[in-house]
Formats: sequence, C-alpha cells, structure tokens
Amino acid sequence: MLIYKLKYMRLLSLTPIINYALSYVSRITRIFNIDESHGLKHSMEVFHLANKIYKSEVKDNPFLENQEDIIYVSAILHDMCDKKYMNEKTGITMMNNYMSPYIPKIKLDVISDIISTMSYSKVKANGFPDLKDYQLSYHIVREADLLTAYDIDRCIIYGMEVEKLDYMDALKRAIELFDNRVLKYRSDKLFKTKYSKRLSLQLHKKVIKDIEYLKSMYLEND
Repeated sequence: MLIYKLKYMRLLSLTPIINYALSYVSRITRIFNIDESHGLKHSMEVFHLANKIYKSEVKDNPFLENQEDIIYVSAILHDMCDKKYMNEKTGITMMNNYMSPYIPKIKLDVISDIISTMSYSKVKANGFPDLKDYQLSYHIVREADLLTAYDIDRCIIYGMEVEKLDYMDALKRAIELFDNRVLKYRSDKLFKTKYSKRLSLQLHKKVIKDIEYLKSMYLEND
C-alpha cells in the first residue's frame, strides 16, 4: 500500500510538467501549422505508450524512477523541433526556454539529446547514440514513437495535409512507406524492450491486414 501511495504521489508531482508540456505542443502546432499527424493527438499517443513501456521496464530497472520526467517530456515534445516543420535548433531552443521553469537545465540537455537523435532517419544513418545512464530512457521514448507509426491512416493524413496529395495518391505513398520502412522495423531490430517487441508484433500483423483491405478496396484495378 505504501509503495502504491508513493508511486501515485510521484505521478501527481509530474502533473504540472505534463500539463505544461502538452500546452506547449498545442501552442507550437498552431504557430508552425503542424498537421494532426505530428500534432497534439500524436504527442499524447506517444506519451501514453512511453508510460506503458516505462511501467514494464521500471520493475527491473528502478533507476528509471529518477528519469520519469525526462521520459514523459521527451515523448510529449519529440516532434516540436521536427525539421519538416521548423529549424531543429530553433525548435530545441524554444522548447528549452519554455520548459525551464519546470525542468532543470541538466535534464533539458538530456531531453534535447533524446529528441535530436531518435528519428528513424537518424538511427538508420548513424545508429543509436550513446546516452550512457539515459540509454534506456532514450529507447523507451524512441520505441513509443515507432509504435505509433503502425497507424496507416496517420501516414495518409500526412500525405494529404503536408504533401497536398489527394487520398488515392496519399494511400499509395503510405503503402510504399510501409513496405520500405515501417514493416521493416522489427527485422531491423529497432525494438529493444520486451513490451515494444510484443506490441509491435501485434501491430505489424494488424497493419498488414489493413493494407490488404485498402488495396482490395481502392487499388486492385488501378
């Protein structure tokens, strides 16, 4: 009972930080016209998944308790410096300035390191960074983001909103992206935690069926 109460109190102490970070996402998405594929809903989804992965890992890695705020803030803010929408360095500077009342600089530096090295393209080009004591937190945030990528509708939305494609062209683009990237996440060994390995297998199987359905509905006579 005492352990549960302490965990609840710790989560309660993070509430102002979580609220502040999500408010920042809402503000920045309006300023930089970030579409819904990378906006507030996506930030919330990555945050929730990061929380689930964290809970599955903290039992065997209790040091994560002192990094919980880093994990959640990184998950929420990870796209708020995305080069698709803004200059990355400018985005990180704005983010750090905004979060500084709640997060000390030493932790903001770690958050910046996580966010600036976790994208699929950077991992494919450079491999995983060495973040030492924060390596597992890095993987938790990175994997939470990857897990949300199994949503093909989100990929279609990006094609329509950002690349200004019509639905059919956005669908074709999405299927190609899944074939070349998302469906290779597992074979590329991008998931390290047990939770993500298990959930990614379920999502992988589901999205293959989703793609088969979409092809049969719209593209079989194309």
